[in-house]
Amino acid sequence: MEFTLSIIVGYLFGSFPTAYLFMKKTKNIDITNAGSGNVGAMNSYEVSGSALIGFLVFVIDFLKGFLTVFVLNMSFNNSFIFAAMGVVFALFAHCFNPWLNFKGGRGLATAAGSAALIFPFLLFVWGLLWVIIYIMKKDILFSNIVSNILSLFVVTSTPALAVKYSSATSLEVGLLMLFTSSSMLIIIIKHIQPLREIIQNKTIFNGKIKS
Repeated sequence: MEFTLSIIVGYLFGSFPTAYLFMKKTKNIDITNAGSGNVGAMNSYEVSGSALIGFLVFVIDFLKGFLTVFVLNMSFNNSFIFAAMGVVFALFAHCFNPWLNFKGGRGLATAAGSAALIFPFLLFVWGLLWVIIYIMKKDILFSNIVSNILSLFVVTSTPALAVKYSSATSLEVGLLMLFTSSSMLIIIIKHIQPLREIIQNKTIFNGKIKS
């Protein structure tokens, strides 16, 4: 019963179509057919030209992950497994939204919101890697992709540190790795198309990425 409730809570929070609703109500634009088609903060900002809309979409998507963990922790006495299960399904629903014909965002804001409570070590590592890669390449999507892959490698290579700075216990290290791998896999899948476009249109490994 607890697993079922965790899945339902995560899926319902994750499926809230933030960017779609904001863009439809404020600009009368279907974000799934505008710009990159990504239902997230970055595309909302680029299509609308409004930093405020982009920021609000990011904050609410962040809260989708944060509230999933908060509600499940309150409901199940801070049990890592139920919060982790909810987060995976929140990410899945956000990235493959059932209300938008399974179109969705790329999951970074929702993942960040959940990691802030359940796994701050992952959020810190990802953020640090993102800044370093962005300084080197000056490309947001490339930074997203590489920091996801590298942070997964860092976490799986340092299980003791990962457990120490997460809500998991030393007995749940396998669950922590499974949670991290599942979450990152969903996000990486949503970045496959941008990665293809980067490879096709830009020089990645020869100095800075060129437009």
